[in-house]
Amino acid sequence: MSKRSSAKYKLDRRMGENVFGRPKSPVNRREYGPGQHGQRRKSKISDFGIQLRAKQKLKGYYGDVTEKQFKRTYVEASRMKGDASQNLIGLLERRLDMFVYRAKFAPTIWAARQLVSHGHIRVNGIKCNIASRRIDVGDVIELGSKAQEMALVMEAQSLAERDIPDYVAPDGNSKAQFSRVPTLDEVPYPVKMEPNLVIEFYSR
Repeated sequence: MSKRSSAKYKLDRRMGENVFGRPKSPVNRREYGPGQHGQRRKSKISDFGIQLRAKQKLKGYYGDVTEKQFKRTYVEASRMKGDASQNLIGLLERRLDMFVYRAKFAPTIWAARQLVSHGHIRVNGIKCNIASRRIDVGDVIELGSKAQEMALVMEAQSLAERDIPDYVAPDGNSKAQFSRVPTLDEVPYPVKMEPNLVIEFYSR
């Protein structure tokens, strides 16, 4: 399991955007960057800088996936048929922790990862504690009996700030099926993501 190395809202301040779409984000109060020089006029960012920001934003959104894991996903996406940027999004959305988050079993991606690593999630009836596991179309993901009574799970299901996307087919409050691999347009990102710039960053 990858460990979160910094406070989750630092990414919001650095990017100047509410990356996770959470109401408590500091960007909702202060749109400038962190630190004593955060309010200075921003200088023009180079093409490399724009690509790097796009990569940091996408990687950070998926719970600060390690650089090694993220680059490996890019390599796999670039080898697949079709648009590499769409493939990248499809592979990231097939992570088990992300599906648990999308199905509203957890309020944040970090909580989703914790649910998986603590053995509260079943894939096709079999317990799985690997957050980065890649699920397939048709897989059924289910909450364990203990998890169904957790306050954290109940909080997630009552959140009005996000909806379950079309490619997640819920079956009651504790079970959902992965119906298809989504395209970039279908993924409910709170901010604009640019996977094409991530592809450019790695293919330099």
